[in-house]
Amino acid sequence: MIKKQIALLCIAFMGMLASAQKMPVSYDFGEKYNDRYRYSNLMTIDEDGGGGYILVRAYYQGLILKPKGYLIEHYNSNLELVTEYNYKIKGLDFVDGFLKNGQLNLLFLNYNYNRGEYEYWVHRSPVIGFNFKTEKLLSIASEEVNDPVNKNYYNRNFSSGFTTAILFNEQKSGFIISTHHKKGKEEKHIIHLFDTTLKKRFEYDFSDEIEEKNYAFENVTFSPDLQTAYIVGKAYFKKKRFQVDERKFQYELIKLTENSSRTQSFVDPGKYPEALYPILLKNRLVCVGFYADRKDNRYNGIAYFDLDAQSLDVRSNRYNPFSQQFMDDKFGREEDKDIKNLIFKGVEVTPKEEIFFNAEEYFVTSSMESTGAGQRLKIERYHYNDIVSVKLSPDGNMEWARNINKTEVTQGDGAYASYSSYCKDGKSYFFICTAADNPQLINNERLIFKQGLSRNRNVFLISLDENGIMDYEKIIDQQEARLPFMVSMPLKDAQENKMLFYAKRGGKKQLVKVDFN
Repeated sequence: MIKKQIALLCIAFMGMLASAQKMPVSYDFGEKYNDRYRYSNLMTIDEDGGGGYILVRAYYQGLILKPKGYLIEHYNSNLELVTEYNYKIKGLDFVDGFLKNGQLNLLFLNYNYNRGEYEYWVHRSPVIGFNFKTEKLLSIASEEVNDPVNKNYYNRNFSSGFTTAILFNEQKSGFIISTHHKKGKEEKHIIHLFDTTLKKRFEYDFSDEIEEKNYAFENVTFSPDLQTAYIVGKAYFKKKRFQVDERKFQYELIKLTENSSRTQSFVDPGKYPEALYPILLKNRLVCVGFYADRKDNRYNGIAYFDLDAQSLDVRSNRYNPFSQQFMDDKFGREEDKDIKNLIFKGVEVTPKEEIFFNAEEYFVTSSMESTGAGQRLKIERYHYNDIVSVKLSPDGNMEWARNINKTEVTQGDGAYASYSSYCKDGKSYFFICTAADNPQLINNERLIFKQGLSRNRNVFLISLDENGIMDYEKIIDQQEARLPFMVSMPLKDAQENKMLFYAKRGGKKQLVKVDFN
C-alpha cells in the first residue's frame, strides 16, 4: 500500500476566497488488482462489521452486453482484496443492497409470469463463506409494464398500470416499499415499512388518498422506533382543471403509522416548493429544500418549514432568497439568472441543529445519431452541473448559500460523474473528479471546473468553512490516480472521519481511502 500524507493549503482569491487555512487530509491507495469484468456498475458499497469492506458490482458480457450476474468483492482494513464471489443470477431488477449483522442483503424486483405478479425478493448471505438464500418480501398482481421502478425527477408516468419505489432513510435503519397498481377503474396504493432485519413493521392501504391525486415519493425519515414514517413527495392532481399559470402538482408530507395517515401540503400563494427533504430532530420536524416564484423549475431560494411532528401543523416557515454572493458565484455578470433542475443530494445536522445541505443541477438531453448502418438511434446524455451548498440556522434563517460551478456530461456510468460531500467541525467538503488540471477563475470571482478531455482524472477537494468561505486544492494528481474514481458512490464513515472510493478502468481496480485528520 502506498501511503501519502498531504496538507492541503488554501489559496486566496480576490473577492472570493478568504485568508489561507489548512485542510489536512491523508489518503491511502490500495493495491491495483486485475479484473476480468470490463463492463460493470457498482451497485453498493458498505462496511463488513469487522473493519473491512464489501462491494457489489453488476457485470455485463456478450456481443450485445447483457447483465450476467453480480461480483461481490471483500476487502480487509488494509484495502487488500480478500476474496471474490461470483453470484450468477440474471433476469432480476436490482433495487438496493445493504449489510446488517454480518449479512449481505440484495433486494430485487422480479416479474413472475406464471403467477402474473411482481415480487420483491431479498437474497441474503453471510459475508464469510458466501451462501445465498432467498426470501420473498411481498407480491403484487399486475400485468408486466416497462420500467416499473423508473424514476424521472420532473415527469412521472402513472398510466402504465404498475409503479413502485423503494426509499431508505439517511441512516438506513429501515425502508418503505410503495406499490401503486391500476387496472381499469380500480386502483390500489399500498405502503410497506420494513426494518433492515427485513422484518415488516406495518403496511398501510393508501388507496383512499389517491382518488384525486397520484403520489411520487422522493424522501423519507422514520421515528427512532420505526413506528412512524414521514414521506415527502409530489402529489399530481388527476381531474383538476388548471389555469395556464398553475402547477399540476404540489409537495406534500405524509405521516404514516400502522393505523392512520395524516397529510400536510406546502402551498403558499406565489411560492412553489421543490426538492423538499424531511428531517426529524429531537423535538420537532422540519422540511428544507428550494422554492420558485413561478411554476417551472427555476429556483429563487431556500424553503424551510417547521412542523409539529404529531399534527403536522406548520408552526413557522421561511423563504430565503438567494444572496447576491450566490448569484455572483453562479452567473458573474451574465444576464441569464435562472437556477433550475436542482436535485437534493445530502443533508447534515450539527449538535446545535444547524442544517447543511447540498444539491446539484441535473438534467437529461437526447439526440438522434446515425449508427452508420442507415439506422438512427436515440442517445441520452446525463448532465451533472453546478453544486449548491446551503447553511441554515436552527430557526431556518439562511446563513449562507454558495454555488460551485462545474460541467459534466456522460452517456455511461454516472458513478464517475457528479460529486460526494462530507461535513466535519462545521465545514463542508466536496470531492470532484475531473480531467481538468485546474479550475478556471473568471473575473477574479467565479471558480469553474470543466470536464476536460483526458482519460486520467485529478481529484479536487473544495471546502466551505463556517462562514461559507470557499477554497479548493487538487488533493490527488492524475499521475497518482491512474484509475478514475467513482466519486459519486463513496462509503462514508463519520465516526472515523474517512471516506472510501472505488477506482476502476477496464481490467484494473483498486480502493482509495481518504482520512480527515
